[in-house]
Amino acid sequence: MTSALRRNAAVLVLAALAAGCAAIIWFVMPHDREVKSLGIFLFKLLPFVFATEALARLDVAFFRKYQLVRVLVPASFVVFFLYFVPKIFFYAEDHPTLYYHVLVLTPLIILSLTMAYRLGGGTPGNTRRIAAAMLLIMVSGAEDLAYLTVNNHTDPEWATIPETWTWASHIKVFLGHYPSKMEAYVFIAVHVVLALFVLAAPTRWFERLNPWRGRGAQPVTPAPAESSSVAAKV
Repeated sequence: MTSALRRNAAVLVLAALAAGCAAIIWFVMPHDREVKSLGIFLFKLLPFVFATEALARLDVAFFRKYQLVRVLVPASFVVFFLYFVPKIFFYAEDHPTLYYHVLVLTPLIILSLTMAYRLGGGTPGNTRRIAAAMLLIMVSGAEDLAYLTVNNHTDPEWATIPETWTWASHIKVFLGHYPSKMEAYVFIAVHVVLALFVLAAPTRWFERLNPWRGRGAQPVTPAPAESSSVAAKV
């Protein structure tokens, strides 16, 4: 157990940093859907960054040995289903509070998917890759555009795409003003292209922080249902 703690020391530190930053955001900072500054925006990304790196550095062999995937993946679902779902129903008529809870929930979903991939034998580099790509899509503003296009709006205010996106404060902190429709399109396009680039970039770029690099491959026993040749491609 002592050797396992040593191997996962970086994971524990990163997880503690993620939890500490998340606690500050949830218990200290106001639950405000509007992004007030670029500094606040970047600080709110820190729990995600630390948690992603912790997942990438997991000693998967240790977690597989004790079958912890049976606990961690269902636990992430329980948090979603028994906390966020009731909150979403409860605040259905309180849009600012509802929006904030969905805003917090979305990174948790990304991290849950990333954790499931990593515990299933995914490589550290690809763990970083998929988490970064999904985060880029989340902050791109694509959801704002989807809200305007996939819904059947009856309110004339939303029947056409507004010329100025006065609600998109996460874009405003980068531009210095609320984006015009065309500026929002460009912002979305840039982030989507970046996400595609992250998914297509050479794997070695994302493996450089791998704590097992240079010591041989991480000793992960392939899952019984997979052949070693298939697991090697994950």
